[in-house]
Amino acid sequence: MIEILKVIILGIVEGITEWLPISSTGHMILVEEFIQLDATEAFKEMFFVVIQLGAILAVVVLYFHKLNPFSPKKTKEEKKETMEIWYKVVIGVLPAAVLGLLLDDWLNEHFYNYWVVAIMLIVYGILFIVIENRNKGKEGTIRTFQELSYRTAFLIGVFQVLALIPGTSRSGATIIGAIIMGTSRFIAAEYSFFLSIPVMFGASALKLMKFGLDFTGMEALTLLVGMIVAFLVSVLAIKFLIGYIQKNDFKPFGWYRIILGALVIVYFVFFS
Repeated sequence: MIEILKVIILGIVEGITEWLPISSTGHMILVEEFIQLDATEAFKEMFFVVIQLGAILAVVVLYFHKLNPFSPKKTKEEKKETMEIWYKVVIGVLPAAVLGLLLDDWLNEHFYNYWVVAIMLIVYGILFIVIENRNKGKEGTIRTFQELSYRTAFLIGVFQVLALIPGTSRSGATIIGAIIMGTSRFIAAEYSFFLSIPVMFGASALKLMKFGLDFTGMEALTLLVGMIVAFLVSVLAIKFLIGYIQKNDFKPFGWYRIILGALVIVYFVFFS
């Protein structure tokens, strides 16, 4: 029962932090310092990635109509526009997909530690504040997916590569990149959501192939509960973020990252 409670807590953390630009991987690494799953290291490494499948299903459900090019409720022109969104998602995914495959093991070995997480939390927190201050009073020139060019989509995808380093935040990196490239906060957030679909499915498939599908009963239950909780919490987190950015900027997330990063350093230097 205690193990399931741990998984529920981890699922809640994943569901919240996957979509807010505060680094889900970073938070999961940190939370795992205090909530140790009774599992093998190989399973835990796989779990912290594959649990994201639950989170990504929330995007699929919430945006199913918008992302479905075969919907009978859409006109021919709307179906064409939907396919163009997918083309831009594929273009944006390529940089992270290629480098992720090449560097996966190396990144796990060298960057999955609290120092990297803390530094990246602080660095990107500062970037959010600086960029929002620079753009104060300005509205992005790219306000629809039709206005998002393939070149801009690719360049935003290059920013997503930065999220391979834990503590960066995949959504944080893509949102910062999108805003720098001139998108509105709304398009930046939605494009970040859509990019996550192939990225997370690919990352989860890679981890599952490395781990294998020979789960024990407890391992299967752990994974299933984590994914379900992550899905339910993700639905709420996505709705919150879309509502929040209608009237607010990302600076509070920047300050949160800086404070959390500083607390992480203090904790591990003085108390661990």
